[in-house]
Amino acid sequence: MERVSPFFLLFILILFPCLSHATSHQINTDESALLAFKPLVSSDPNNILKRNWTLGTSVCTWLGVTCDSCYNRVTHLNLSRMGLNGSIPPEIGNLSFLVSLNLSGNSLHGHLPKDICRYSNLPSLKELQLSINKLEGEIPVSLGECPQLEILDLSYNNFGGHVPTQIGNITHLKELWLNWNNLRGTIPKEFGALNKLEMMWLDDNKLSGSIPREVWNLTALLELRIKNNSLSGPIPSTIGNLSNMESLDLSFNVLNGPIPSTIGNLSNLRYIWLGSNKLNGSIPSTFVNQSKLLQLELNANNLSGEIPPSICNLRFLMVLFLSYNNLEGSFPYCLGNLSASLVILHLNANKLSGPIPSTFTKGCSLQSINLNGNKLEGILPHTLVNCKDVLGIDIGDNKIRDVFPFWMETLPQLRVLVLRSNKFNGAMSLVASNSNTERPFPKLQVLDISHNAFVGILPDRYINKFQGMIDAKENQTDDETKRYLSYLELKLTLKGLDQLMKRLLDTFTTLDVSSNRFSGGIPSSLGNLNSLRYLNLSHNTLNGHIPPSLGSMSLLESLDLSSNKMDGKIPGELAKLTFLAKLNLSINSLEGQIPQVGQLSTFDNESYVGNAGLCGLPLTRKCEGSDGKPSPPHVEVESDREIEWGYVFVAAGYVFGIGIFSWLLLLCPSFRYKYFEKVDDVFEKIFECFQRPKKRDRGRRVVRNQARRQQ
Repeated sequence: MERVSPFFLLFILILFPCLSHATSHQINTDESALLAFKPLVSSDPNNILKRNWTLGTSVCTWLGVTCDSCYNRVTHLNLSRMGLNGSIPPEIGNLSFLVSLNLSGNSLHGHLPKDICRYSNLPSLKELQLSINKLEGEIPVSLGECPQLEILDLSYNNFGGHVPTQIGNITHLKELWLNWNNLRGTIPKEFGALNKLEMMWLDDNKLSGSIPREVWNLTALLELRIKNNSLSGPIPSTIGNLSNMESLDLSFNVLNGPIPSTIGNLSNLRYIWLGSNKLNGSIPSTFVNQSKLLQLELNANNLSGEIPPSICNLRFLMVLFLSYNNLEGSFPYCLGNLSASLVILHLNANKLSGPIPSTFTKGCSLQSINLNGNKLEGILPHTLVNCKDVLGIDIGDNKIRDVFPFWMETLPQLRVLVLRSNKFNGAMSLVASNSNTERPFPKLQVLDISHNAFVGILPDRYINKFQGMIDAKENQTDDETKRYLSYLELKLTLKGLDQLMKRLLDTFTTLDVSSNRFSGGIPSSLGNLNSLRYLNLSHNTLNGHIPPSLGSMSLLESLDLSSNKMDGKIPGELAKLTFLAKLNLSINSLEGQIPQVGQLSTFDNESYVGNAGLCGLPLTRKCEGSDGKPSPPHVEVESDREIEWGYVFVAAGYVFGIGIFSWLLLLCPSFRYKYFEKVDDVFEKIFECFQRPKKRDRGRRVVRNQARRQQ
């Protein structure tokens, strides 16, 4: 007789308990719970549950279901992103072996409450059935009866109501994902019992109240994301307890008070998002302790004081977002030294002063630089040319005094250059002619140099080479570049209105040189910019005719040539601009009939006023004669003008006063006598004033003569 291996016996001993527990009763418990879920799913576009979850087959073979090998109990249920619509039954709590529940990315709304009619306010059962998919059910409280649950993911659904406090009973829970729902109320303080919780995502809901102090004691937390809610109150100093925290996102709430210095205890932090709150006070200098920090976003708060130099010790920092605060003082000189790691540097809309440091090193990684809306002075540092990957530079609304930075034309990826509202000066065309770059600004699609003091003619050399405005296909980018382009914020004047753009599309193009001192004619080469959508040349001293080639800019949506010295007729080729939504040719010296083709006659008077020689619709000034010239000005011009009642009243007052004075002079002898007596006195005094110097000179001569005689 062969000996039985001791290893075989050990295997049998281990396997036997598993076999003994695999009873039909236990399988039926899990099966019943899942079958209770199936009829409540009102929409299953792929018929996954209908075809696969059927009686007579093992529940462990159902799609989305995973069982353990020992007890054959359901441990994982994953129905994410299957387009399911419906509710979750309370029986879900009977899955007592469940370790992971993932129902994310559907349109589930939980188990509807018994008093559903009170919420729906529907008059009939038929209407209730038609709209049941739109209702927001609550998350089943029975989930608190799943003691083994470690991962609960109900994100991207339509759950409403309060967050169940019973979730605090799931003491093994490590990941809680309830983000992107319609949850209301407060964060349960019972979450403080989840001492194994590593990830808690509650962002993009409608939660309110303060963050419970119990949450700040969850020392195992690695990620806490509660952005885009209505949470209020201060951030307590006990945030320093979360020493393992790697990602903290509390942005887009109404949190107030200062940022506690104990945040420096979170030495493992890689991402901090506290933007768009009401935080005040200064930026803690303790941020120096986050040596692993990649992103620091404190934008859109009420922070004040100076930017602490300790930020420059964050050697791996990639994103620094401090915009829209009240920060003051000088631009930290050491920030340029971070340019090897920094990708996004946004300090716009603060009160920073002094020069921009020239410490941008070789190998600069910056892709977006936004310093708009400060009080920065001096010149643009030429070391910015080291940032070969830069996509956007915005230093608008400062006090920079310099010539046009032609040296930037070699930046191969530059999409956005905003220099508006500074003190740039000089002849831009002359500066451009000094360069021999074959393809200057090869990808530029936004150029705004408005409200400066540039002079001379428009730089035809650049206009001919703006490939990003000639062919928008040149602007197509990969996904990684698009991610960084999404950080760009542009404050531009479009269609006559100041607008804030929070992202840059590949097809968006604009050229704004308004409010400078450019002179000469408009180069016909502008017509080559086939992909240009916004063109603003207003408030300069440009002269000559409007080039017919502008009619070739087929995508143009806004054209502003106002407040110049343009003359001649409006070219009929402009009627080809079928996308044109805004046209302003006012305050020039244009003449002749407005072309009555296309949409040129559909713009209102404001598009053409201030051109004495123009006539035809939409103006009320009619054209007469075969030459198309307007009728005499004394007829038409006056008909266009409103009555200036102020001048009328003043003139009437003068006439009335002179009439009264003349009547008194003619018919009232006593008044006439006193009037001329006063006039006579005035003339005598004037005569005395003229005679007085002569008398003084005569007296001096008499004195001198007497003195000579005495000698």
